[in-house]
Amino acid sequence: MKKRVLIYTFFVATFFSLQSCVSNYVVSNNQTYKTDAKFASLDIKPVSNNSDDNKGQKVLASIANTNEVIKRSAIENAIKHSNTIDNILSEAESYLGTPYRFGGTSRSGIDCSAFVLSVFGAAAGMNLPRVAAEQSQEGDSVERTQLQKGDLVFFSHGGRRISHVGIVEDVTPEGEVKFIHAATSKGVMVSSLDDNYWGPKFKFAKRIVKEGLNLY
Repeated sequence: MKKRVLIYTFFVATFFSLQSCVSNYVVSNNQTYKTDAKFASLDIKPVSNNSDDNKGQKVLASIANTNEVIKRSAIENAIKHSNTIDNILSEAESYLGTPYRFGGTSRSGIDCSAFVLSVFGAAAGMNLPRVAAEQSQEGDSVERTQLQKGDLVFFSHGGRRISHVGIVEDVTPEGEVKFIHAATSKGVMVSSLDDNYWGPKFKFAKRIVKEGLNLY
């Protein structure tokens, strides 16, 4: 009986000894492995959409070109307007000394409205009404302080009816307005709105030649 107990005890002790060895082996072989491999750092940059950039540059270039076109057009219109006014005044001054004749329409004798009609027709290609009262309905109203060369000034010899017209020839730095017209007394001549005779008869002014207006 003792012998069996000893044999049993030996086997139990041997079993646990083997289990301990196995466990120690597994634990002892649980190693951490190292590597020399290195990961390159990622340099992340925002992606630039070249297509959008090009579109933006094209839009800016288009705007710049448009501004240049507008600027050039404005300059051309200003020059054209200035030349038209110069032509009107040059044509009007060529009539200086022409005698006045009621109903006259030529250089041998002309009245105030025919004078204006003839000058604007020859110099600017404009077809104005024949009589002063109807000419006064054309164009835009202009304050006396804003008068410029080429504007029309209208007068009345009594009441509200417009009976006379002239063309502004010059505005001095002091604000004196000089106009050229066909007067009954001396024919085509230059007078001033500061005159004692014409000043009180002045009614209003109109501008019929404006920048950007297509003439001819």
